[in-house]
Amino acid sequence: MRPISERRNLDGPAGRIECVLERPVGSVRGFAFIGHPHPLYGGSLDNKVAATLARAFLALGWVAVRPNFRGVGDSEGTHDGGRGETEDFLFLVSQVPRLPQWKMLVAQPVPIALAGFSFGSYVAAGAAQDLAQRSRPVQALVLVGTAAGKWPVPRVDPAALVIHGELDTTIALADVFAWARESEVPVVVIPGADHFFHRRLTTLKRLVVQNLAGAAQLAGAGGESAVPSDAEQGAGDG
Repeated sequence: MRPISERRNLDGPAGRIECVLERPVGSVRGFAFIGHPHPLYGGSLDNKVAATLARAFLALGWVAVRPNFRGVGDSEGTHDGGRGETEDFLFLVSQVPRLPQWKMLVAQPVPIALAGFSFGSYVAAGAAQDLAQRSRPVQALVLVGTAAGKWPVPRVDPAALVIHGELDTTIALADVFAWARESEVPVVVIPGADHFFHRRLTTLKRLVVQNLAGAAQLAGAGGESAVPSDAEQGAGDG
């Protein structure tokens, strides 16, 4: 059997958000939201690195959600430098698990993971920071080609998985190391990989799967949910 894929539009803060939602084979563990590279340079939900991240999460039983950022594909709005994109990411985190087809499939509290590639890493890290400040930490955060030095990527939890290509000329590895020191987060370097991980996507997927599977075994089933309760949702999250 293959994962079930659905492309649909959701009404977000700035209008329509186009998403690809993929359901894994078997039971659903949680929801993973994946951000794509910069919209003004051809980035979209169909980016190969973003799709590879989705496949990694699917292999571990997560629903993979890939939105098109504002102004990309069928998504409405215009590029907002990461602010509006983060707002949309947080909107999807709060709303997608509540869709009728998902609501009964996942145990409560709903586990949430965030991931992003390049510009999408900036969005994912910002959304993770916002959720942590509201006592709704994500269960996993995966940043690939982290946009350090390009955008003000916030500090992240040391448990985050940060992966970078040795030969990345778009975002210098030295800039990622400098950013990572502040968070005391390890950086996994893939030898010979460029910014887009050409001929290294299989390695990238394997690293994500192995890391998340190991982290899940250590963490067990505990943890808080990043999805607000119905009472919290009605109290003004929107």
